[in-house]
Amino acid sequence: MQNSLFKGVCFGRLKSFSPPYLSPPPFIETKKRPKSRSRGGKCWVRAMPCSSAKVNSTEDNGALRNFKLNESTFLASLMPKKETGADRFIEAHPEFDGRGVVIAIFDSGVDPAAAGLQVTSDGKPKILDVIDCTGSGDIDTSNVVKADTDGCIRGDSGASLVVNSSWKNPSGEWHVGYKLVYELFTETLTSRLKKERKKKWDEKNQEAIAEAVKHLDEFDKKHRKVEDANLKKAREDLQNRVDFLRKQADSYDDKGPVIDAVVWHDGELWRVALDTQTLEDEPECGKLADFVPLTNYRIERKFAVFSKLDACTFVANVFDEGKILSIVTDCSPHGTHVAGIATAFHPKEPLLNGVAPGAQLVSCKIGDSRLGSMETGTGLTRALIAAVEHKCDLINMSYGEPTLLPDYGRFVDLVNEVVNKHHLIFVSSAGNNGPALSTVGAPGGTTSSIIGVGAYVSPAMAAGAHCVVEPPSEGLEYTWSSRGPTVDGDLGVCISAPGGAVAPVPTWTLQRRMLMNGTSMSSPSACGGIALLVSAMKAEGILVSPYSIRLALENTSNPVGSLPEDKLSTGQGLMQVDKAHEYIQKARNVPCVWYQIKINQAGRSAPTSRGIYLREASSCQQCTEWTVQVEPRFHEDASNLEQLVPFEECIELHSSEKEVVKGPEYLLLTHNGRSFNVVVDPTNLSDGLHYYELYGIDCKAPWRGPLFRIPVTITKPMGVKNRPPLISYSGMSFLPGHIERKYVEVPIGATWVEATMRTSGFDTARRFFVDTVQISPLLRPMKWESVITFSSPSAKSFTFPVEGGRTMELAIAQFWSSGIGSHGTTIVDFEIGFHGININKEEVVLDGSEAPVRIDAEALLSSEKLVPAAILNKIRVPYRPIDAKLSTLPTDRDKLPSGKQILALTLTYKFKLEDGAEVKPQVPLLNNRIYDNKFESQFYMISDSNKRVYAMGDVYPDSKKLPKGEYTLQLYLRHDNVQYLEKMKQLVLFIERNLEEKEVIRLSFYSQPDGPVMGNGSFKSSVLVPGVKEAFYVGPPLKDKLPKNSSEGSVLLGAISYGKLSFGVQEEGKNPQKNPASYNISYRVPPNKLEEDKGKSSSTSLH
Repeated sequence: MQNSLFKGVCFGRLKSFSPPYLSPPPFIETKKRPKSRSRGGKCWVRAMPCSSAKVNSTEDNGALRNFKLNESTFLASLMPKKETGADRFIEAHPEFDGRGVVIAIFDSGVDPAAAGLQVTSDGKPKILDVIDCTGSGDIDTSNVVKADTDGCIRGDSGASLVVNSSWKNPSGEWHVGYKLVYELFTETLTSRLKKERKKKWDEKNQEAIAEAVKHLDEFDKKHRKVEDANLKKAREDLQNRVDFLRKQADSYDDKGPVIDAVVWHDGELWRVALDTQTLEDEPECGKLADFVPLTNYRIERKFAVFSKLDACTFVANVFDEGKILSIVTDCSPHGTHVAGIATAFHPKEPLLNGVAPGAQLVSCKIGDSRLGSMETGTGLTRALIAAVEHKCDLINMSYGEPTLLPDYGRFVDLVNEVVNKHHLIFVSSAGNNGPALSTVGAPGGTTSSIIGVGAYVSPAMAAGAHCVVEPPSEGLEYTWSSRGPTVDGDLGVCISAPGGAVAPVPTWTLQRRMLMNGTSMSSPSACGGIALLVSAMKAEGILVSPYSIRLALENTSNPVGSLPEDKLSTGQGLMQVDKAHEYIQKARNVPCVWYQIKINQAGRSAPTSRGIYLREASSCQQCTEWTVQVEPRFHEDASNLEQLVPFEECIELHSSEKEVVKGPEYLLLTHNGRSFNVVVDPTNLSDGLHYYELYGIDCKAPWRGPLFRIPVTITKPMGVKNRPPLISYSGMSFLPGHIERKYVEVPIGATWVEATMRTSGFDTARRFFVDTVQISPLLRPMKWESVITFSSPSAKSFTFPVEGGRTMELAIAQFWSSGIGSHGTTIVDFEIGFHGININKEEVVLDGSEAPVRIDAEALLSSEKLVPAAILNKIRVPYRPIDAKLSTLPTDRDKLPSGKQILALTLTYKFKLEDGAEVKPQVPLLNNRIYDNKFESQFYMISDSNKRVYAMGDVYPDSKKLPKGEYTLQLYLRHDNVQYLEKMKQLVLFIERNLEEKEVIRLSFYSQPDGPVMGNGSFKSSVLVPGVKEAFYVGPPLKDKLPKNSSEGSVLLGAISYGKLSFGVQEEGKNPQKNPASYNISYRVPPNKLEEDKGKSSSTSLH
């Protein structure tokens, strides 16, 4: 979304689960970028393999030093194509503009009415199909009714509907359903409609109030004295009406109009009509009989609009013999914008065309409207099914999030099948979580079979699209673009493409196009460029393979930046369509092979990685040996005798720095692969970031460039020897776009940092990104980030958690456009102080007895003030399902390309709330993992006894306020393997409730083990001296303080902290969660105490 929207949510600089990756706000200031960094007072550059052809990076990267805008160059900058050579390619080959190519857009949905998305450059329909893969627009139309003699039917909402007598319906059966229309709209559109509807309602209500007051006034004038009982009653009624109308405004709540849906079979096709009268102001508008019937979009490619007020386009698809109607709307402008970048065609405004105006689209909505725009496993799987069914050539996906396991999970398995078996080319955003390293997101930056794209900005884009006063002298990567390597050493970013554009947006936004920037935009730019290549390959009779196209892109890209480590930001560089085409033509008879790399440290079978990543201090202080396995992979339909058996290549291995990375010189590679050893010696390297490659060249065809690359990333940290442990980086110079990376071995015993950043030497405001990243096994990278604006030279302080004994990257970046109008250099001093209290228990568990838990505390680095604080502010109650239903999903949208039908397991849970509360369901086995998860779905729905739905969620459950009552929760799991689902039939689910402030329990600390019972020996604070341990006890909560109705087996959850900060948040004593170094604490609720009379008669014997 990230803006995952980096969660789900498209890639943007928000939380890690942001849905679609919309970009950060477009801060439009810019200036020069330093060409290189100084190490030891000297500027240095190492030769690195990038392309097989000599390139003019200054011109082709859009780095036009004398660049000036005119009308045509301004319009061209809004939809950048010059940077990638797409404009030169189409000018030379106008018939290869994407014709014959179909792109699946995995996104938030594409509006078929948006500007430029109706036809291709050769007059074919632009959008072949529009599909809601999430099911968020599904309407249950299994209820079948018959029309009466007047041609009326009863809609599912209860409304009487008149059907059009001209509609053919041989069976006479009408399938009916209904939907709250706000469930189909985005939050933005819903907010606009509510505001406009409220305005109209207020006008009518004010008219009614005025009329009521008028009647009351007339009554009072007519009846000066009201003594008659009937008159008193009449006046009271008039006054009550006035009061009611006035109070009605305070209780106004617009739940949204209900639309009725009718589905029938006309003898040839399933037809759909909607009654939208509730959306219209005029009583004669929106009637069912006036609706022009739709059928499945792919058949007639027709769409409709709900009303003029919303201007929201929708299409219809019917499934399961009329029992399910899917109303497809988009859940954000993101998907339409992405589609426009890739393929928009504007015959009257050709400079605003997308990259491949001749290509066609299939819109696969993976963002669930019920979840904002978060993607779901169901949506992702159905989208892959649709892409194969429609015989798409490419997939673009501008969604993603961080992951704890790269190149792993159910979705990754299915993607591998689609790429390797069906030859689809999968392109995806790398993420917007930069500038720190190892921030690439899944799936785009972490999956081997996907082309991950970083975001590039050229001087032309800066001047035109971003409207900066002074563009940079050369192109550069956007500051927020995610960087590699992956945690297993793969490069992460494959190539870069322009990461901003002014492109079409849906009609409900009430505008034709808008500016967005992010890797969400660079991905369709690259995808459109690849569509041009596929268009040419098909026309020229060249076999289309994702393997050969990726190699061509990587080996013809223009480098961005002059340092070897710039590849971690930009991949192999800025893609060049025209040069990639020349490469493909030359390599048309070369076998289509992907060279899979598997690496293990010599003598170890696990873990297996895709690159060499030496990050921790211990691995940077010694020579290491690695076993590399290179395995040529052919497509699944490759012939054994004609392709696999004859395959043999003589490979010459090259190291970009033989003093550090040493390998054999030659390799004979056959279909079965070959292993060899590599030695990496980082011992003589200086502290900091170093990047190298070991790459293989075909001896007989060196023009092909590197056939495979083994990335070697070394982040050699500096140690912290002084005590107290302080590090200062003084006099760092920044210009727009400059990034400083510092690597520190966090001292063992450190748990938090207190840092101060001081700036000087500038006049206009400066904006900085400050990130820290640490990596631990089987965890998402531990990232802290802050975006800081200095309006004038000053100092700012902040705190953040760290893990002792692991390397921490500190990345400080001046935003690429910050500092416009000022040529001054910003000077930054950055001071880091490490603090920590070492505890013998990272998680404290109170077992439900009266016994306290003993805690040992020790300061290993310097004196620290020990001020323990602990609260319990949540209760988690476990539940087993009362029902488990396993079913085979009936429709083709749930049949995998392999032919397997997906199965669904629906688990039903019951829970009761004695009082209203804010609750959140938790499934520890599945939550917080989309891409690194082996199950496709974990969608849930909470409803009350009247079947009113209160909450829905998926991978990232949200808290929801529920009133007192009994509730049913249904959890929906999917997989094609029945054995996996059978194991989940007794899956434990927790209902987590936030305690109200009055229920929050603050725990006490003691210096004696009997303290909780005797009430003495209270422990408040102490000063820890390095090397001297101190012990204390944390007591359990008093039984009368437990939340009422807390049942046996429930768990109270909270946080505990130990240290006191020198500055920053001062509330950590009241709320340990405010402390940067806080830990989990839990209390298991014991059995309820026996009632007094039962207690007297109960046996004390043990059995």
